[in-house]
Amino acid sequence: MKIFYVYLLKCSDDSYYTGITSDLSERVESHQNGKYKDSYTSSRRPVQLVFYCEFTEPEQAIETEKQIKKWSRAKKEALIQGEFERLPNLAKKKFNR
Repeated sequence: MKIFYVYLLKCSDDSYYTGITSDLSERVESHQNGKYKDSYTSSRRPVQLVFYCEFTEPEQAIETEKQIKKWSRAKKEALIQGEFERLPNLAKKKFNR
């Protein structure tokens, strides 16, 4: 059974990068080495793997990656820290009165 990984990297400029792969160690190494010169992480090295999760269905992994990419920084950091109970509240939009 093939495993797919959705992962988050913390970049040297303190930003986060979200990606998907079927070979996590090779993918992180390619980010770290700047293998793709025009990629988001190439000019933001070194990078650090701060979160990953595993999937057996590629469609579910792709949907999860797309979802996380839309999240706020605060929500990504709650995920990284394992504070799953905070995720629903961080999804709510704040309105000014």
